Amino acid sequence: MNRRAKDLFIKRLNRAGSYAILIVVAVLVVTPIIWLLLSSLKQDSDYMAWPIHFLPINWQWINYERVFTLTPFVKIALRTAVLGISCSIIVAITSAMGGYAFARFQDVNGNSRLFRVIIVLLIVPGIVFMIPQFIVYSYVHLIPNTYWPWILGALVGSPLFIFLYRQFFLGFPKELEEAAELDGCNPFQIFWLIILPNAKPVIATVLIFAFNGIWSDYLQPTLFLNDQMQLLGAKMATAFVDPHGNALRTVSLAATVIYILPLVIVFFFGQKYILKGLVTSGLKG
Repeated sequence: MNRRAKDLFIKRLNRAGSYAILIVVAVLVVTPIIWLLLSSLKQDSDYMAWPIHFLPINWQWINYERVFTLTPFVKIALRTAVLGISCSIIVAITSAMGGYAFARFQDVNGNSRLFRVIIVLLIVPGIVFMIPQFIVYSYVHLIPNTYWPWILGALVGSPLFIFLYRQFFLGFPKELEEAAELDGCNPFQIFWLIILPNAKPVIATVLIFAFNGIWSDYLQPTLFLNDQMQLLGAKMATAFVDPHGNALRTVSLAATVIYILPLVIVFFFGQKYILKGLVTSGLKG
């Protein structure tokens, strides 16, 4: 075998190995999703049967109907969506302001020290702050019957989003800002008219991540809200039971399918912005 043929063989072997790994990973990712979809169409007795039935014996499309009859699913979903969209917009703006300040005013005394605090907050798990927040919110009577904990959290920004914005703004050409300044724009106008319109990939990434964080949250709604004002993630954990208090497992699975559908749609249409936003946010540091 000559060298050229050998190189071609090695190249094809590497390609075959790459495809094999991708196929294995795809199977591992897709199999639980298929299992969820099929299990949501089973009876509880079929779901718990042994040996396991991969396909439903009797297809129970009524499970999806029972999701809406057993709970006010649409009402709770709309409530969660409104809160998620509102807080996402707020945190996208406030985090952009923080990121821009860290990127452009580095000569201000204390800027680097404050940014180190942001980095430290990225490392600390969010659950560490949950009990102190609960105590503070209880003391000022913001829980358990308001959504102020989420609004206040959005108003102060997010360490992760501030970091993403800062990294993006560090790579943004200063010449555009200087030209706008010569045209008579003040710093606030420069930020709104020049900076934000050119930060669409990062803004889209922040909006998607922020909405996903509220839509899929279970722990904070459980701690901060009563049952009448509960969000969808926490409500689904205890909503689907029969009159005797037994869990309706397959109805819960059907609700899970409906629950994750908006996230899949958002990611499907926003994946290019997520990738572009994460890549452009890492150009400079």
